[in-house]
Amino acid sequence: MSRTRRSIAEDSERRTALLDAAQELMLEEGYAAVTTRRLTAKVGVNSALVYYYFDTMDGLFIELFRRSADRTYARQEEALASPQPLWALWELIHDPAGTALTMEFAALANHRKAIRSEIAASARRFRMLQLERLTAVLEGYGLADKHLPPISVILMLSGLSRFLLMEEAFDLDIGHAETIAVIERFIRDCEGERVRDDATAEPHRV
Repeated sequence: MSRTRRSIAEDSERRTALLDAAQELMLEEGYAAVTTRRLTAKVGVNSALVYYYFDTMDGLFIELFRRSADRTYARQEEALASPQPLWALWELIHDPAGTALTMEFAALANHRKAIRSEIAASARRFRMLQLERLTAVLEGYGLADKHLPPISVILMLSGLSRFLLMEEAFDLDIGHAETIAVIERFIRDCEGERVRDDATAEPHRV
């Protein structure tokens, strides 16, 4: 029995180590660097284990994407339930590390249909969560009307964030400070200055 438990624990550790290594390679060198040879060399295991745990490289990428998406979804739920949901969401979606991984998966999806389907399903899940929570938030701020529909606010925040971070990757930042200032001025008008202690913060209402 103890051997069985130890074997299960070892499998979990190796599987996690392979996923961690794949994520590191994607962030450091891009998705093309994630090969069986590079992974096994980084983790120090036999190459057969990649296929034992994930069946295919697509399987590995899908599991890595799901793990990342689940973690981000949990963080997003927490952000949208915080006393300053717009500030919290903006900071989450404007995180360079998280966006970098997302962009690598988007590039990978151009070559692997299975990944593209997974990203599409996940994106719908995220969008519905954002729409549900932010509709109530913006209604509370008196802003959810036909001139400023919640879905448009969501798309403007997430789309602009992704675009700005993409340009920054090419050392292009013309107009970025001004655009970020506009976004943060809008959020500040809704929720006041950012309060870091979300547990005790009370959002400002317009």
